[in-house]
Amino acid sequence: MSQMIDAPLERLRAAVRRTQELALSRAGTSLGHEDADDVGTIGTDAALGFDPFPLLEALHRNGARAVVIGQVAGIMHGSAELTGDLDLLWDGAPAHAPALAAAFVSVDAQLADETGTAMATHPDSLLRPKVQFTSPGASGDCCTPALPWGDLRVREILDRAITAVDPGGLSVHYASREDLIRMRRAIGRPKDLRRAAELDSFASDRRE
Repeated sequence: MSQMIDAPLERLRAAVRRTQELALSRAGTSLGHEDADDVGTIGTDAALGFDPFPLLEALHRNGARAVVIGQVAGIMHGSAELTGDLDLLWDGAPAHAPALAAAFVSVDAQLADETGTAMATHPDSLLRPKVQFTSPGASGDCCTPALPWGDLRVREILDRAITAVDPGGLSVHYASREDLIRMRRAIGRPKDLRRAAELDSFASDRRE
């Protein structure tokens, strides 16, 4: 796993500040996490109070190796598009579930299955292919490689993850730019294709 120092996390901190300022200056939308297929969660009430850092710090503190995917990872790679959710990918191994559950418990997160039915914040609950979580600072999906991703080899995405480290010692694992583009295109929603094109343009800029 490659490691980068500071800059990706600084980009994320700056984006969180902009998100909070934007959300505070507008009226409520009555839209939530599941209503964001086009505009993204920045256009929903999920952006209110958005701050993924308490959960990211809890994952680090509890030794839970979860990889950030979705638009938070995109922001860490330099995307200009804001978001209001945090999506995670982990290996789904039962032996690693207790650390992940402990991180969620420590930030008062609530879990639900794909239908929105509440579940106990317990290691066994996290073994599903996808679990939804809601915490005071961030909501999103927590996925395992068992979730269908087309022909993507999701376990390899975990192996290729990058680690960003800030001066205070916080380590955050996040998907590589190339893997994030592949995941975006595999899902294929309007916001995913838009964000994949933006990430792909970064590589074009470097080639010119």
